[in-house]
Amino acid sequence: MAGSPDAFTGLHLVRTFGPATAVRDVTCVVPAGARIAVTGPSGSGKSTLLHLIAGIDEPTSGTARWPALDGHPRDRPGRVGVVLQGPALVPTLDAGENVALPLLLAGHPARVARQAATEALDLLGLADLTGRLPHELSGGQAQRVSVARAVTAGPDLIVADEPTAALDSAAAAHLVDVLLAAAERIGAALVVATHDPAVADRIGTRWELVDGVVQAPGEPAC
Repeated sequence: MAGSPDAFTGLHLVRTFGPATAVRDVTCVVPAGARIAVTGPSGSGKSTLLHLIAGIDEPTSGTARWPALDGHPRDRPGRVGVVLQGPALVPTLDAGENVALPLLLAGHPARVARQAATEALDLLGLADLTGRLPHELSGGQAQRVSVARAVTAGPDLIVADEPTAALDSAAAAHLVDVLLAAAERIGAALVVATHDPAVADRIGTRWELVDGVVQAPGEPAC
């Protein structure tokens, strides 16, 4: 979206774990409304970079900023939506209650959170799953509920870490449909880490990670 603040900017990001360096000197920008696929082999640093972009991990050195948020995601619950490799739903809560969590954590009244959750599930064609517990859902259904949870608060940025890794090709294609449609509907930037070329091809701009360094053939990402 022209003129909107960037969803994320990272300057010389480094993330180490003991002697190992997962991300090394990455400078990158996620513009408002961007569609970015982060690719690379296992162990290349994809998940680590996404965790830095989502604000659920901190760089060892360098600077991470979220201009659209005017602050850190931990202080702005729901403004960055996160979809993990597995659904990571709370097992004792039904689908509607899981989707309502970001708004409840942001301090919204339970009635407002539940209504927003119902609308998010309906938007993604999941209204019939509202009262089901996670163990009553298929893998694809649970992952789509996770997408609904990520978007229910209307985030500026959606970060999805290998969201199709455990799905078959048909379910994976449907989940990508859901992610793209949800991001378009709420005007959010979308960053997806994936090892699947078919998924990456549908997202748009591609950042390839090689040994913790971003490469972006054809389009400078950094």
